[in-house]
Amino acid sequence: MYGFREELENNILSFWIEKMQDKEHGGFYGRIDGNNVLHPRANKGAILNARILWTFSSAYRILQNPKYLKIAQRAFDYIVTYFIDKTYGGVYWEVDYKGNPVNTKKQTYVQGFALYGFSEFYRATGNIYALELAKEFFCLIEKCHDNESGGYLEAYTQDWKPIDDMRLSEKDANEKKTMNTHLHVLEPYTNLCRIWNDERLENAQRRLINVFIEKILDQKTNHLNLFFDEQWDVKSSAVSYGHDIEASWLLFEAAEILGDEELLGKVKTISLGIANAASEGLDADGSMFYEKEGNHIDRERHWWVQAEAVVGFMYAYKNSHNILYKEKASRIWNYIQNQIIDSENGEWYWSRLPNNTINNKDDKAGFWKCPYHNGRMCMEMIEHFILE
Repeated sequence: MYGFREELENNILSFWIEKMQDKEHGGFYGRIDGNNVLHPRANKGAILNARILWTFSSAYRILQNPKYLKIAQRAFDYIVTYFIDKTYGGVYWEVDYKGNPVNTKKQTYVQGFALYGFSEFYRATGNIYALELAKEFFCLIEKCHDNESGGYLEAYTQDWKPIDDMRLSEKDANEKKTMNTHLHVLEPYTNLCRIWNDERLENAQRRLINVFIEKILDQKTNHLNLFFDEQWDVKSSAVSYGHDIEASWLLFEAAEILGDEELLGKVKTISLGIANAASEGLDADGSMFYEKEGNHIDRERHWWVQAEAVVGFMYAYKNSHNILYKEKASRIWNYIQNQIIDSENGEWYWSRLPNNTINNKDDKAGFWKCPYHNGRMCMEMIEHFILE
C-alpha cells in the first residue's frame, strides 16, 4: 500500500486550505455541497471546526509544514473566539456564518472533539493555553459522568441543565447514552493522556474502557450496541460496521496509552474480536457497508467507514500478524482510490450508493463532512505503519 502522503497533502489538506477558508468572516465556511457548490452563509458547526483543528495540528506535528500550523492556528483562534461559551463553559453546537451562536445546546460528543483538537494543538505547538483548555474540557466532560450507572450522559442545555432532545442528529435515537459519544470521549482522553499525567484522567480512562467491555460490547456477537437508556438497557438492534471497526483500534490505543500489560492483553483480544465482527460488513469488492438492522443491510459505502476500516484492519494485522487483515486494508484502500476519492474536484465523495453511483445529495464538506477520518487514516499509515 502506498500513496497516503500524496493523498493527504495534495488532495485532502490542500482542498481545505484552498476552498474552505472564510476570508471575510473568519475561520472556515460551513458548507460545500455534494455538487461542489460553496454556501458561504451556511452555519458553522463546532464538530467541523474542532476536527479541522485536530487534523491540521496533527499534520503539522507529523510533517512540520508551516502552512499546516497556520491553518491549525486559524481553527484554534476561531473556536476560542466564537464557539467557547464564555459564561457557562464548553462549546456551542452551532454558530451562524458571522459567528453568532444559533444552537447553544451542549452535546458531550462535541465537547470531546474540542478536547481532541486542543490536546493535539498542544502536542503540535506547546501552546500552554491549549493545554489549559484541554484540562478544562476534561473537567467539564467529567461533570457529565453518571455516578450511579456509569458512562456519560448525552446532552444538556446551554447552562448544563437536563434537556429533552439529546440527539446528535435527526437520524439518531433520543436516548441518554450512546456508543458514539463514549467512543469520542475515549478518543480525546487517550490523546490527553499523552500530554498530561493526571490520576483522575487515568481513572476516567480505565473506567471508560471498562464501560465498552462491560456495557457497550455485545459479548455474543462482538458488535457494539449503539443506544442505551440511563441504566444501560439496549435500545437499538442496529449494527454499525464503521463504528465497530473504528472502535476496534481506538479501544486498543486507549488501553495501550495506560501501559498496563494485563489490560492491554485483554483489550487486544477484544479488539480483534470486534474487527472480525466488522468484517461481516465487507463487500466482494473490498468496501465496507454502512450498517445492518435486523436482516436488512444498508449497502451504502460511506467515506468515513472506508477510512476507518483501513486503519482498523491494519491494527488488527499489527496485533495478530495475520496477513489476511492487511489484505483487507489493502483492498479497501484500493476501493477508496478508485471509487471514493474525487480526483477532479478534490476531497472525497460522501459515499457510493448501493447501486454504486456517486452520492451528490450529501456534502463534500460541511457539518459532518470533515478532513478528520480520511486525514487521520493517512496520518496513521504514515506515522505508525511507515506507509507513505
